[in-house]
Amino acid sequence: MNVLEKFTYIRTFVFDVDGVLTDGTVLLLPNGEQSRKMSIRDGYALQLAVKQGYRIAVISGGRSESVVARLNGLGITDVFTGITNKAEKLEDYALEHDLRWEEVLFMGDDIPDYRAMQLCGLSTCPADACPEIKSISMYVSPVAGGQGCVRDVIEKVLKLNGHWVLDETVASR
Repeated sequence: MNVLEKFTYIRTFVFDVDGVLTDGTVLLLPNGEQSRKMSIRDGYALQLAVKQGYRIAVISGGRSESVVARLNGLGITDVFTGITNKAEKLEDYALEHDLRWEEVLFMGDDIPDYRAMQLCGLSTCPADACPEIKSISMYVSPVAGGQGCVRDVIEKVLKLNGHWVLDETVASR
């Protein structure tokens, strides 16, 4: 089976935050808060996937209320932060939702994602992922983390399944 065929089976997306939904940069503010930036294009694709009935989960080792608020605003309710063992969390999540591994895409960029990525039917990463993650990825996006790599994989799945529609009711946030 070629990798494009694997995209057609996907019904659940799982994403890391830093290095995937963001470019991995953390801006340290004088008040001690940390700031990140996310792609509007990723946001559009995430909203559209939710509207089309795809399940989306985010599993992150970081803790950021602003990241959770942003994702919740996009319609993503399965946001898990402060996770030290992503594979274990993913296994619990899959069991809870009766997921089939071949229907799960995971996009990660660094060592904490390694074991979780090995569980899924389609392991993916951004162009700037670390070498160990690239070596186990079935698909390496040509786009870097925080620059639209999430949009890249969502768009592939939705287009291959006839779910990529021009939807003006989805606000680009």
